[in-house]
Amino acid sequence: GELIKLRVRDFECANQKRLLRIDKFEHKGQRVGLLSLLMDNQQLNQIEQLCQQLYESASSQVRVQAEKTLMGYFDSPSAPSQCQVILEQSQSPYSLVLAASTLTKLVTRSGSPLTTDDKKQLRDYTLHYLSNRVKLASFVTQALLQFVARLTKHSWFDSEQETFVFRDIVDQVGNLLRGSVDHCIIGVQLLHQLVLEMNQSDSMRSLSDHRKVASSFRDELLFDIFNLSCSLLRQVTVSDESQHPLVMWLLKLSSSCLHFDFIGTLTDESADDFGVVQIPTTWRSVFLDFTTLQLFFDLYHNLPSNLAALSISCLVQLSSIRRSLFSTVERGNFLAQIVKGAKEVLQSPQSLSDPECYHEFCRLLTRLKSNYQLSELVRLNDYQEFIELVAKFTISSLRSWQFSSNSIHYLLSLWQRLVASVQYFMSSDPHMLQTYAPEITEAYITSRLDSVETILRDQLDNLLDDDAMIGTQLDQISTIARLVYNKTCNLLVRLFDEVAACYQEQLQQLTDAWRLVEGQLTWLVYLIGCVIGGRVSDANSDECDRMDGQLVCRVLQLMSLNDANLITHSSNHLDLAFVSFFEQFRKIYVGDSVQKNSQVYQALAEQLGLNDESAVLNVFINKIVTNLKHWTSCSTIIDKTLQLFSDLSVGYSSVRKLIKLDSVQFILDNHTPTNFPFLDVTFHNLDLRYRTMFYRSLGRLFLAFQVEDEDRFITFVAPITATFQKVASMMSGSSQIVNEDHLKRTLVGLCRDLRGIAFAFNSKFSYKLLFDWIYPAYTGLLLEALQLWFHDPAMTTPILKLMAELVLNRSQRLHFDITSPNAILLFREASKALCNYGRQILTITEIPENQLYPMKLKGVAICFNMLKATLCGNYINFGVFQLYGDRALEDALNMFIQIVISIPQNNLLIYPKLSTAYYGLLEILLQDHINFISSLEIEVFMYLLSSVSQGLTAIDTMVCTSSCTSLDHILTFLFKRLSKTKHLSSTTAKPALKVLDYHPEVFQEMLSAIFNIIMYEECKNLWSMSRPLLSLILVNEEYFQSLRDRIVSLQLPDMQQSMASSFGELMKDIGRNLSAKNRDKFTQNLSVFRRDVWSCMKDVMAPTTTGGSSDMMT
Repeated sequence: GELIKLRVRDFECANQKRLLRIDKFEHKGQRVGLLSLLMDNQQLNQIEQLCQQLYESASSQVRVQAEKTLMGYFDSPSAPSQCQVILEQSQSPYSLVLAASTLTKLVTRSGSPLTTDDKKQLRDYTLHYLSNRVKLASFVTQALLQFVARLTKHSWFDSEQETFVFRDIVDQVGNLLRGSVDHCIIGVQLLHQLVLEMNQSDSMRSLSDHRKVASSFRDELLFDIFNLSCSLLRQVTVSDESQHPLVMWLLKLSSSCLHFDFIGTLTDESADDFGVVQIPTTWRSVFLDFTTLQLFFDLYHNLPSNLAALSISCLVQLSSIRRSLFSTVERGNFLAQIVKGAKEVLQSPQSLSDPECYHEFCRLLTRLKSNYQLSELVRLNDYQEFIELVAKFTISSLRSWQFSSNSIHYLLSLWQRLVASVQYFMSSDPHMLQTYAPEITEAYITSRLDSVETILRDQLDNLLDDDAMIGTQLDQISTIARLVYNKTCNLLVRLFDEVAACYQEQLQQLTDAWRLVEGQLTWLVYLIGCVIGGRVSDANSDECDRMDGQLVCRVLQLMSLNDANLITHSSNHLDLAFVSFFEQFRKIYVGDSVQKNSQVYQALAEQLGLNDESAVLNVFINKIVTNLKHWTSCSTIIDKTLQLFSDLSVGYSSVRKLIKLDSVQFILDNHTPTNFPFLDVTFHNLDLRYRTMFYRSLGRLFLAFQVEDEDRFITFVAPITATFQKVASMMSGSSQIVNEDHLKRTLVGLCRDLRGIAFAFNSKFSYKLLFDWIYPAYTGLLLEALQLWFHDPAMTTPILKLMAELVLNRSQRLHFDITSPNAILLFREASKALCNYGRQILTITEIPENQLYPMKLKGVAICFNMLKATLCGNYINFGVFQLYGDRALEDALNMFIQIVISIPQNNLLIYPKLSTAYYGLLEILLQDHINFISSLEIEVFMYLLSSVSQGLTAIDTMVCTSSCTSLDHILTFLFKRLSKTKHLSSTTAKPALKVLDYHPEVFQEMLSAIFNIIMYEECKNLWSMSRPLLSLILVNEEYFQSLRDRIVSLQLPDMQQSMASSFGELMKDIGRNLSAKNRDKFTQNLSVFRRDVWSCMKDVMAPTTTGGSSDMMT
């Protein structure tokens, strides 16, 4: 723009480059603050080239180098002014985006140097910039709008002269809204971006801070913004296509307002179909006259289909408004208007030909039942006509499965909820569901069968490959199909018999027709399994069980025929359907709750000779064995089959029957690669982790014999013993030819097998059998492999996990006899594993950042878990190690310290599994081995203390709680020592005990941090926080007094007396000791203190808002 007035504050010349600082300028009579730095053309061109490399280069190295160079330009106090100069002078859109994103980072990072006045000038400048450049590239405009929105959010509570500076954003946007259509679009985009930013938490501030800002914004501006969007929607000319972009952004703005998280529930967006819009009571009047509701229905009918979808999206939210916003009569009237509008849409469904519009309308129909009861729908005058239209629409959608594949589950969800409500329906009005549910069921079943031919003909993606879709839809249709079950059963029987007859004919030849029949049978088996799984226990009848029996017989006959022809006619889809069917049958008809005289078993006995549950279980096991033998090429079938086997091995009643079966005895005695090829390590397509699941199930079945027979155990592990001896021979070099890859996979397989068995052996006697077998015969082999292949995580991870499982006192299984040395021997092996692995892994120093966790930290986390399991297992007397000069404990603890100090502290919190393992282990060490920790060098102790300090503010509650407990152990130890002697820095004191004298600021910072969390953040573990807080106060009494005075002085004058009183009550009746009674009293006082502080802050904030949480009646 034209500069009317320019005041130059200072001017410098250096190296022939002119540095010009502009403080303020006036444009058309308006004064706009600006602090900018003009750069020469060469520097600007260089920045533009770097930006182009950053955003367009295909080379990652070029992009990284460009980013580093650009960071050097903008990592300085003059960055805001440099960004403004780029915005003024550059023509490159990439440079403009970089400038906008840099400004965004400056205002959002903690400790930002920008003052309130600086931020206000930046906001005003950006708004002025946008108003003068309405034709910027869309991504540039978006970056600038995001900057203004995020600046407003992070400066929401900034004030000058008791006025909140950034809450006039709607007034500022008003200047844009009064301009041209393009200006209006930018203004609406800005409001839309602002609502999104206010609704989204970020990592730069705590959740409680986010909710404070979001709640204040909700009460101050959100209602006005929603009203503004509706008002502008009423004013636009819908027939004018030039205004359609404006309409689109207005609808997006309305939608974002209705999607706002009004009460801070932070619901999962992927589960939005079950959400309720918690509209504040102050909004109530907008929805009572129904004009707002009608506005969006009118827009749907008058807008093109791509915009109509946005209108329906708003209606989806309106239909989900919380029920308590209305009285009973008002709610009925509101529902009537929605149903009336939805009926009109169904009567003229032209716009539904657009997939997005169709999808949103399906969501709208689903919300009607999720938020309203069936009795409320039935009472409507339009109900019968409406439900008939919905049924026709659903049937049409099911038959047009290619068009609506991503939306069908919404319609099925509607019908599922309607049918599920029938048993609670008490009204005399007809709900008509007995008429339409069978039609919906038939349409779904026939459409799935018809889809097979279309998929084969047109070579489309197979619907059967989508496990998640199949699981969701089958669960929904199972409820619908059971409403009028005789019709469903008759349909399935008729279709199954027809397709099965074709299947028998096609078995003699391999043609596309056979593939068609196989696909249809797959769907029928899935459907039969789902309708059986949909059986409700309190709504069953002998007639329904008899029909279930007819369906089960047909599936078992088909399975027998299929298994007999697996070599020539195998189908992974069909076998997956059989496994799914067995899983559904198991849940309903296998177990303690099944009646002995069930009609299902009578039908099975009559037609197949399966007289009882044991006979059916034998069919299960035979199918499991068949799958494990035949389907080594399909990991999905192996996975599902092993999961079924695992489920069968858990139930008490079924296990007692399983162990009597010859097929189970065969598995227990012959679990070798010859009989179960998936155990062969040469099959690289199969995950070796399947072995752990398999042997876990075998271990459970073996224990079910309840026979304390060592010979039987030796027979059980004979295949594993033979493999171990083979591996030992290969590692010793006695074998002439050794394939190292085969050796490593074999050893990994052994570790996974033993881990599964160890997991299942959770009794004292069974574990003793395992331990006596593995030690010392094979533990040395594992330690040797750990040392030999320490650099290969694929080897070390299974070995370390096996060791961690062996030392875990699961179900108190590690309580050895008083004369047994096994506990000591077991710890020695764990200590050797930790030390051997630790020494070797510390030699690896050059590890890429993206490989740090898999190469090093994952194994370290397992070692920490292993050491923690031994220390807190309560089965080892650790005092005997020092008494008898055994260094196993000392070596393990020293290795833990060496490993920890080799890890940068920030990595301890970056990786969740490492964080949980480290802080859990540190808590145990400080609880039971504080003498070892206190004897460490002060630098090491400070490292541990610093990590505890970081853990206090961790997002993970478990890590935070462990840190609090660890800090309490440290402070309790120091306080007791301090009570005995005045100074801990004498030459005889342990090094770590000098920390109070040498580094008192560490504990002072922790004291401030904990008070900050308790007073100003959402503290979910107040009890845990209270424990170290009392200790911190007692060892820092003088600092606590000064901290209290400083906090009081920082409050508003009206709050200071109240805050001082709250601090006084905090320490009331608290003695100078750490007894349990004194700690409990302090915890009670702290709870009252936090409640009083939060109440006081709410009272101060109340005058600045137009509404409060009291409006949020749920």
